[in-house]
Amino acid sequence: MPEATMPAAAPVLALTLALSISLSMAHPALARDARALSWAELVPAPVAYENPFDGLTGEQLDDLRRLVRLQSRAASGDSEASAAASALQAEVEASGLDVDGLLAQRRKIMALRHAAATRVNESLVGETVRIPGYVVPLEFAEQKAVEFLLVPTAGACIPTPPLPANQLVHVRYPQGVELKGLYDPVWVEGRIEAQRSLQEVRYADGDASVESSYFMQPALVEPYR
Repeated sequence: MPEATMPAAAPVLALTLALSISLSMAHPALARDARALSWAELVPAPVAYENPFDGLTGEQLDDLRRLVRLQSRAASGDSEASAAASALQAEVEASGLDVDGLLAQRRKIMALRHAAATRVNESLVGETVRIPGYVVPLEFAEQKAVEFLLVPTAGACIPTPPLPANQLVHVRYPQGVELKGLYDPVWVEGRIEAQRSLQEVRYADGDASVESSYFMQPALVEPYR
């Protein structure tokens, strides 16, 4: 009687399984379904704070704005602005407002708003996501964009006011994206990370520094369909 032999399919199955595991480890973004992500989800829940300016009249707010501008000029050595700032502050304080206290609160609120614009949604960090957007190229290789900023709307990189940093994703994609135009949307799929960076974006009228809060080195970039 001939000796029993292992079916030929067994080593093939083992090899296929090993290969599947290897690919999954090499490309974690492809190991599971990507979560479809909207740009609104990149922004964390707002932190509430007391705003002492809510109860002021339009005239009082205008006076404080003028005072800030005058103080800025005075800090640059403008003696006329310094005298005008002192007079205006005395006038506003005579109406019952604590000018120094309000301006100190203004600085705190500005810091809080900047923090809100740069904070990330921690629940997304490390997730495999799929997000649509537009490419603002930073670096090319062989006529393909290998590094870029992903933005929510075409031409939205530095509007006035500029986009919050948590509405920009810095992307490195060594395979490169072939761009037909800056108004052609793409899907970007991969692991999203919290990583703040400052990028120099070149425009026809000069360069601009743009801050981003998120980073991706995606497994896939493809045209939006």
